[in-house]
Amino acid sequence: MSIDARDHEDAEVFDGSGDDADDEGDNKSRVARWADDWIKNPEKAYAVMLVFLGGVLLTTSLFPLYWLFNVAMAPPGQTDIPLFPATIDLSAFVQVFQQVPFARFMFNSLFYAFTVTVFVLLVGSLAGYAFGRLEFRGKTPLLFSLLVLSFFPPATLFIPLFRAFNQQVPMLGLFTLPVELYGTPGAVVTPLSAFTMPLAIFILTTFYGQIPDGLEEAARVEGTTRIGALFRVIMPLSAPGVATAGILTFITVYTEFFFSYLMTGNSAAEWAPVVDGVLAFQTQYTVRYDLQAAASLIAIVPVAILVVVAQDKIISGLTQGALKE
Repeated sequence: MSIDARDHEDAEVFDGSGDDADDEGDNKSRVARWADDWIKNPEKAYAVMLVFLGGVLLTTSLFPLYWLFNVAMAPPGQTDIPLFPATIDLSAFVQVFQQVPFARFMFNSLFYAFTVTVFVLLVGSLAGYAFGRLEFRGKTPLLFSLLVLSFFPPATLFIPLFRAFNQQVPMLGLFTLPVELYGTPGAVVTPLSAFTMPLAIFILTTFYGQIPDGLEEAARVEGTTRIGALFRVIMPLSAPGVATAGILTFITVYTEFFFSYLMTGNSAAEWAPVVDGVLAFQTQYTVRYDLQAAASLIAIVPVAILVVVAQDKIISGLTQGALKE
């Protein structure tokens, strides 16, 4: 005799829902359940992506500095650098200043950055005032021409500038550059001022153009000239833009490598930049990687301090210049 389960009083009837769905959920992998949860709650997916991208950014940007610190604390000649140092030895940071005039190398780079920044802000303010507040024929093409100049590869201008700075070359038949400009601050300040000037002019033009005409006219009614109104009214009201242009110029020149390295000699007395100070610990037969790592970290300090102190000015300057009418 056969027994039919459907006729039994304890038999359950299949209705196509309920338990089958639960079994399907149990059979899903953990990734599938996470995907279903994130689709229903997008804010969780955004939070996970933010944490992941932040971790990648911090790892890629901070790990090289951490590795430099490890190399700087390693004994001379050690090539197997551990991920976590066994002892803390900061003697390399002292030897950097004892073996070479590293302070003079840093002074040379800071001098280039400060001089170019002051020159760019003075000339760029006058140009920014003209482009931002005056109307003249060909203003837009001229402004874009300046921006195009800033994107020229420095290598394209190195050969003519190197020749001009090493001998007397007539400049368009009007004047002749002095001899032996190579190896002097002028050989670095001149081309770097030309390359950083367009961006400063563009930033200052944006800010100066936003100042209401009534404020400048009121200053001129009081008896000041256009130049006086620029430095007494326009520039103070555009302080975030002036600070942004100055900070970006300073950082660009301090970290510049091409002209500052090739237009000067190798010694600190020949106005060599800080990169020559880092390379000074390398000879024909030996390389002190620990001292080079320590010198690299020391060279970063001025720029790091400037960025930390002026980060609010940089952010406010860039955002105000982009959003104001």
